[in-house]
Amino acid sequence: MGMSVTISVATEQDAEQIFRLQYLCFQREAALYGNYRIAPLVQSLDSVREELATDCVFVARLGDEVVGSVQGSITEDGAAAIGKLCVHPRLQGHGIGARLLRAAEAALAEERGAKRFRLHTGHRSEGNLRLYRRVGYETVGTSQGTDGVPMIVLEKAAGAYAATA
Repeated sequence: MGMSVTISVATEQDAEQIFRLQYLCFQREAALYGNYRIAPLVQSLDSVREELATDCVFVARLGDEVVGSVQGSITEDGAAAIGKLCVHPRLQGHGIGARLLRAAEAALAEERGAKRFRLHTGHRSEGNLRLYRRVGYETVGTSQGTDGVPMIVLEKAAGAYAATA
């Protein structure tokens, strides 16, 4: 009998698993850009713990194992910045990323008053761009990451979070 993946609010006890998962998942992104200084790879464990205490963080679990995570916070302009979405490589392509996004969007809108959702992804990250567009995000601009990676900025209205599949 197989286990199903569940989505829940992350707890302080999840910090180390999130930290290790991000490091694993973002290796492919780093290789794509030839840049191993991207934010999820250089983030400290203490910084992950700080996000758990202040931000909206969800995890996907398979039994006791954290196999996905996403983080979101409200920005100065009232939008919700969503980031560090990752799913263990062995479980990608099964809708877990979209489920994590849906959970974060719902909490950010309902509990923190977000009117818009905004995220950034590298300009070469075609799989990420496909997912984000499939769940309603539209390109609104570009930016330069602090690590030098050219980024695509995507947004969608908070009322659209229910349509995320």
